[in-house]
Amino acid sequence: MKHTKIFADANLVIGSIDRHIYGSFIEHLGRAVYEGIYEPGHPTADENGFRGDVLALIKELNVPIVRYPGGNFLSGYDWRDGIGPREKRPVRLDLAWFSTETNEFGTDEFMKWCAVAGIEPMMAVNMGTGSILDAAHLVEYCNHPGGTTISDMRRANGAEQPYGVRYWCIGNEMDGSWQTGHLSADEYGRKALEAAKLMRWTNGEMDGKAGPNGRLRLIVSGSSNHDMPTFPEWDRKVLEHTYGQIDLLSMHRYYMYSKSSARPLEDFLGSADDMDEFIGTLRATIEYVRAKERSTKRVGISFDEWNIWTVTAPRNEPLWKRAPHLLEDVYTFQDCLVFAGMMNTLLNNCDVVKAACLAQLVNVIAPIMTEKGGRTFRQTTFYPFRAIANNASGETVRAISDTDIFATKYGSARCINEAITHNKEKREVCISVCNYAQEDREVSFELRSFGSLRATEYLEMTSSDLFAVNGFDAPENVVTHERELPSVKDDRLTLRLPA
Repeated sequence: MKHTKIFADANLVIGSIDRHIYGSFIEHLGRAVYEGIYEPGHPTADENGFRGDVLALIKELNVPIVRYPGGNFLSGYDWRDGIGPREKRPVRLDLAWFSTETNEFGTDEFMKWCAVAGIEPMMAVNMGTGSILDAAHLVEYCNHPGGTTISDMRRANGAEQPYGVRYWCIGNEMDGSWQTGHLSADEYGRKALEAAKLMRWTNGEMDGKAGPNGRLRLIVSGSSNHDMPTFPEWDRKVLEHTYGQIDLLSMHRYYMYSKSSARPLEDFLGSADDMDEFIGTLRATIEYVRAKERSTKRVGISFDEWNIWTVTAPRNEPLWKRAPHLLEDVYTFQDCLVFAGMMNTLLNNCDVVKAACLAQLVNVIAPIMTEKGGRTFRQTTFYPFRAIANNASGETVRAISDTDIFATKYGSARCINEAITHNKEKREVCISVCNYAQEDREVSFELRSFGSLRATEYLEMTSSDLFAVNGFDAPENVVTHERELPSVKDDRLTLRLPA
């Protein structure tokens, strides 16, 4: 059996972990909202129509922040359609997903849901068909205490106190031709700059100083993936326009298992290393613009759409249906392996990645699946997210490994993929490790400067079938298992990882 040695020292810190990297995403797409988080009449629904069984699962995941309302949906959405008495709200065609949007669920419902779930909202403003004034007015609706026409609309709709939303996405994937109101980098950069200025002023921010509600965290739309012909020039140009006004640059990336690939398994397992390369390129782009602007400000990354997305079948739902079954991928154990490695990548880049959103949270390429009026189940990807989000905190420590590598379409990838975190206050070390080799591996961790260590929990996910899945009738086919605690001797922890 091959042996891998990994060295980590508590003093070799990559950065502090912002808990917002464990965020997620709810878009008006498919059954994410309707029949997902919101289903009046469901046996577990509360007086607001929020499904209690879904809320319980989300709380298991310990999600701190959720992005809303899109996504591609955002670029054709008027936030005013989703406020006020439900019977007076317009029914619209959603041109992003060829669905009918009833607007039963809108800004106020989302804010109520966040309060019930104990989640911070990340709101997005429309930069496709929307104006910079529309963006400022949504900030006013959410954050201004009252006394103006727009803020008093919120009060009349039942929310006397402002919501105090801090995180705001300025548009979505504006580099994509599929986006309603697609713009060039220069067009979008100029529009995003003016939107950011108005949003900050509406929040009471003057001359760079925080307003009464503090300072907004503004996220500008970066590349929708690194295969775009405009990447990374798009990001450079947008940052050159907006650097002084924004806090985070968004990035999106989905990976998939492709049977048509020359090395299907190896290429898929290389996703986490490719994700790391993508982050590295944007990190360098940000640093270039910072130097060019002669700025001391550090702009971070919001990886606000990431996941595994395998399109397994063509759309078979009729056009213009309300809450159609769309993108309801069922995740395999193999997907779970790659997913965990992607989470490790986020942790290992925590010095620059300050927010991230698993896309999405319920029913749509999601860790939680529901039946209308019925059951739920946890997908395979639910388990690594739950384990890491509930245990990895504090700082990420740099790991030095002698792991061997394997070839992929992205270049070389590591057979052993790991992230090591250290929470000094809790005196906890968390190790997340994936075995991408096609055989069992022995891995030893030499853990220096952490003080006296003992194992308190050992969770393992494994399966003899890479394509094993969970479902409504077999909800616990692939889950985490508690294993016998390993010993830590002379700062060394040794694990045997199954293939």
